[in-house]
Amino acid sequence: MPGNIRIGTRGSELALRQTHYVKTLMENRFPGIVIDVQIIKTTGDTILDSPLAEIGDKGLFTKELEEALLDGRIDSAVHNCKDIPAVIPEDIRIASVLEREDTRDVFIGHPKNPHRLFMSLPGSAVIATGSLRRRCQILNARQDIQIVDIRGNIRTRFKKLDESNWAGIILAKAGITRLDCTQRITEILPHEIMLPAAGQGALAVEIRNGDKRIEELLRPLHHIPTALSVTAERSLLRRLEGGCQIPIGAYGQLQGDELRLDAMIGSLDGKRIVKGNRTGSRTGAEQIGIELAEELLSRGGKEILNEIRYSSPKSKWI
Repeated sequence: MPGNIRIGTRGSELALRQTHYVKTLMENRFPGIVIDVQIIKTTGDTILDSPLAEIGDKGLFTKELEEALLDGRIDSAVHNCKDIPAVIPEDIRIASVLEREDTRDVFIGHPKNPHRLFMSLPGSAVIATGSLRRRCQILNARQDIQIVDIRGNIRTRFKKLDESNWAGIILAKAGITRLDCTQRITEILPHEIMLPAAGQGALAVEIRNGDKRIEELLRPLHHIPTALSVTAERSLLRRLEGGCQIPIGAYGQLQGDELRLDAMIGSLDGKRIVKGNRTGSRTGAEQIGIELAEELLSRGGKEILNEIRYSSPKSKWI
């Protein structure tokens, strides 16, 4: 059954390391398998001089990989799960969700900044982030913080920080761990301050619908507790029609036979955040996400989302 398999990936150091991790797991499980890694550049990798919210949110880091899947150039595509849009092409499915890394965000303080903790920063300190979700939650905790936009891979962001007068940047802990850069972390932010993006910390592998051979090869990599949590998070995101242009956070966790989902919707200025949680049976992960989304919408989330969607991201971005 093994034969050959072509895996598509973005070309960043992190994407390649993640894809080679998947490759190694498959090679260990299926000795003799031949895996060809193919690098495909995505829109998000090409446009680096604009905030993500200005470019659009329809598969910035996945569309070209999905096109390569559909036209047969590759057999599977490895993604950071948080990059996959809530709605994917009907001829493609997520075949495997790997066991999750730490879902939390971290504060990376400037090496020459004596203030190593987010809440201890002086007023008017500058923090860089490329995420509206992070921006919203930063400002909700600290209205006196100034936000600037940052793009690029993790090492590029480290370099920009080191050459700046910023107090720090905020990134996902999972990526920093996978690049063996945890020494740069000055604080791990709790979920009470910073809920993650839906799917954060998890890797997902997409395939063409009906490709049974590739599906069987990926089955041993599938981690059910992570997959259930991500299902609830993505279900909420899909109901809210959320993407990188909307500040939405979601975190699901399996507790025995029950699944708990925490989520938030926030305004771009961080002054309003609607939070909630819902717990239910692990067999109803998708429904948990839908029900929590409906609750958040009814408690003020709908008004926040409408305001964001009918305003220009450019007018809101510092």
